[in-house]
Amino acid sequence: MSAIITEQFRILSAENFRSGIASTGSSYYTWVGLPNAPELDANWNTSPPAPVDSFDDENRYWDTMIAMKKINSSDVRRVIEKYSWASGEKYDMYRHDYSRSNLAPVSKSTGLYSSKYYVINQDYRVYICLDNGFSPENPTGKPSLDEPLFTDLEPRAAGTSGDGYVWKYLYTLTPTEILRFDSTNFIPVPENWISGDANAAVRDNATTSGQIKVVTISNRGTGYGTATTYQNVDILGDGEGAKASVTINADGKIESVDISNGGSGYSFGTLDLDGAGITNSPASTNAVTNIIIPPRGGHGADIYEELGARKVMVYTRLENDDTNPDFITGNEFARIGIVKDPLVYASSTKLSSEKASAVHALKVTASQLNLIEFDPDALITQTIGIGSTAVGRVVSWDANTGVLKYWQDNKVATSSTVGTAPQFGYKLQKFTNTLEDGLTGSFNITGGTGTVAIDTSFSGISTVLNNRTYFLGQTFDKGVANPEVNPQSGQIIYVDNRPSILRSSNQKEDIKIVLEF
Repeated sequence: MSAIITEQFRILSAENFRSGIASTGSSYYTWVGLPNAPELDANWNTSPPAPVDSFDDENRYWDTMIAMKKINSSDVRRVIEKYSWASGEKYDMYRHDYSRSNLAPVSKSTGLYSSKYYVINQDYRVYICLDNGFSPENPTGKPSLDEPLFTDLEPRAAGTSGDGYVWKYLYTLTPTEILRFDSTNFIPVPENWISGDANAAVRDNATTSGQIKVVTISNRGTGYGTATTYQNVDILGDGEGAKASVTINADGKIESVDISNGGSGYSFGTLDLDGAGITNSPASTNAVTNIIIPPRGGHGADIYEELGARKVMVYTRLENDDTNPDFITGNEFARIGIVKDPLVYASSTKLSSEKASAVHALKVTASQLNLIEFDPDALITQTIGIGSTAVGRVVSWDANTGVLKYWQDNKVATSSTVGTAPQFGYKLQKFTNTLEDGLTGSFNITGGTGTVAIDTSFSGISTVLNNRTYFLGQTFDKGVANPEVNPQSGQIIYVDNRPSILRSSNQKEDIKIVLEF
């Protein structure tokens, strides 16, 4: 038994994902993580490994997570592949009947949505190609010579070169769409085409479903008499009213077919040559014409269906924020992802804040700030009891505020060598401000230059230094801050391993994630 998932299901799924982010019932976040990727794999930055989709790897994604940022409705848009118009290049034309037995002539695609049948011009205007100069002499079409620049509502040629192209203007990208969603490989489609006002003129001009715009000629035939033009030739099918003018050249062949009335309601059609008296002798070759059926509602009625908007782009900008420094500087990240419905730390409440830290943090006593430096990814340890040591890796160190952010690598509590226990035991101990057995509160920094203490007198989310308020991003309780998000909560729905990116205080990163349905 054979079955398929249709392209329309994929388009619907893309819209459901986009609208799900816009709803209030769920929350989605983009996250970054993995600050020490080259230590895991020396070839990571030249050839990042493919992510693994397993429960164990999902736990490791949480272990190495640094911070996350909320995805709002304005941060997500359906997108399509980007085909920039270029002079001399061939483009496929829109056809309703591409298949394995009728490939798109230029791209050789088996379906419309994987063919190259629309373009974006230099002014960020998008056009669909209704005719690419297809003819018996040019069965794959002609090179396009005239860039479409117009915004007319009706399809037409773009210039006077006679390249045979007919273009239909659809929409123009806004400056915000260009900034957020335009990329090397993708362009966005408008957010609210069906009922929005911005593109109403194009949408409302396509009010006639099944209106014929183009008839192509695959074989001109022979023996159709002398040069003449037949007017009002009917197009038969399940629609009504479509008519064309048919021109016969001096060689008795069909030279052109031009639509004079597009009619309505067609899902198939045939040019009625016989009914118009356009006949040839039995020994002649019959002409072959093709009625091109537009999408439901007409060209421009529903661009999501017309352009195959089955992909979604999620946009996130990482900026350094003095009021919420969750996205650390001075270290790298090599993994990005999307998580749905994460929870607030130690809570069953869904996270709703715009940013959230996924790492632990400690506040070092102010008098000791000049005693030591913490190198990114270096190990830190704290003796929390007799024979008990907490181990972590440095994510970031702010010598000004004394905030040390860290993450705990599960590898320090596991062993890959048979019969050899890990250095600090199998239990992954937590750093604490309440030590056992009367021990003093201190760190022992592996490879460092000394020991510094947790500032157990500090609680809060900000500190004042030299009459300036510094926001720390996390709430401290006696010098210790937990992550703002509960590890292993929610659903990680996307993971991407990337070459390491070093974050600095004077840069921004635009993250553009494309999900295909």
